[in-house]
Amino acid sequence: MDALTEELKGKLIGILNLTDVQPADIDENAQLVGGELGIDSIDVLEMVVMVEKEYGVVINNKNIGEKVFSTLTALADYIRTNSPAASS
Repeated sequence: MDALTEELKGKLIGILNLTDVQPADIDENAQLVGGELGIDSIDVLEMVVMVEKEYGVVINNKNIGEKVFSTLTALADYIRTNSPAASS
């Protein structure tokens, strides 16, 4: 497990107020939206804001968003590839 994925688990628990969930409970390859965590479209908006604010990565296209938020692994990979730090 890499540091970014672990960090994202903690951030998701915080912004989505998943009080009964621990980072170890989140399967990074499980479906995010509509999966076991109960993430819906409003939650996705909160995650988009967090990704833009925390990592400087913009997700402004529904098709990209569907791919990016399919799993935690996909989200971490997208942030790694598209963050301003990746291009410097």
